[in-house]
Amino acid sequence: MKKTQRILMVVFITILTLSLLCVVIYETNVLEAGSMADKKQDEFFALTVLELASLAGVVLALRLFKFKCIHNELVTQKAPALLKWGLMRLALLELPMLSNTFFYYMFMNPAFGYMAIIQLLCLPFVYPSLNRCIAETEE
Repeated sequence: MKKTQRILMVVFITILTLSLLCVVIYETNVLEAGSMADKKQDEFFALTVLELASLAGVVLALRLFKFKCIHNELVTQKAPALLKWGLMRLALLELPMLSNTFFYYMFMNPAFGYMAIIQLLCLPFVYPSLNRCIAETEE
């Protein structure tokens, strides 16, 4: 169980660090923010896709372990199931957060920033501590 928890923690911290790195790179003007601000059609498409992915991802990620078939798999197979579904849950929250952060700086549209903040606020609810990993694989 400890190995699974460490893998989940590495993924959790890595994607969070990539988002922070994106912020630092753009805020220090290493890369130019707003470089795609004039491409409104691309912005609309990206915003639509990421709004759907972000909102659906948050709801699904926070409720994922409550589904009966997933919960039963977590209880019976423990560590392998926790690794599989834990990575899925982290991907549902953190990958759209990373994308939203990147697109915020590309288009300078606050909607992307707000969605990234919402996902950031959801991360403590899926933080892969050892106690949480053990609790999620018990009846």
